[in-house]
Amino acid sequence: MKNVTDRTSNPFGFRPPFDRTGPDEQTAVFGYGDANADFHVIGDHPGVHGGKRTGVPFTETESGLAIQDVFRETGFVDGPEREPVLENLYCNYVHMCCLPDGHEPTPAEYDELERFFDAELRAINAHILLPIGAHATDHVLREYTTQRGRLELDMAELHAREIRGRGFMVVPIREPSAWGDDDRETLVERLEAILESDYRQTKGVATLVG
Repeated sequence: MKNVTDRTSNPFGFRPPFDRTGPDEQTAVFGYGDANADFHVIGDHPGVHGGKRTGVPFTETESGLAIQDVFRETGFVDGPEREPVLENLYCNYVHMCCLPDGHEPTPAEYDELERFFDAELRAINAHILLPIGAHATDHVLREYTTQRGRLELDMAELHAREIRGRGFMVVPIREPSAWGDDDRETLVERLEAILESDYRQTKGVATLVG
């Protein structure tokens, strides 16, 4: 069964394992949105996709707002940019903790936070996983499908493709800063096509590349 909660931000009450932020920044950017959603957008970390000051994923940065804008157009997002209202959509990061400006998470820091990400992904139990960028896509394909060994991590090629996983359908999204002329339109069209389909049948389907 799906979980039932009306908490929009950090619905599972996670406490970050470390704090390396300045006084005007959030310790972490927790999961945000509809905890009963069918669509789960997965970013990399707050330094790339935003939220160090708002505490909300996909705010503040150019890449984060580009993602938010796509989901506004497709009907998942409404309300103010810095505190949007999400319907049938949940957002979080592989690495939720905020780091000082210019710092990237180390492999050890990604590993330290993996258990939080995995617990949240399984609690949301969405039908469609939408990882943003190479790191999130690599992690999701390795951990939640059997396809990673067959696929090159070519985000231009994987962008907006349907990849069947172990109880999920994965739709990788190229990092917005690298989008070509047609990438945004291709993503919007893919989301609209999924919404028009019986996407809930992705649960339990055989693993294949769509």
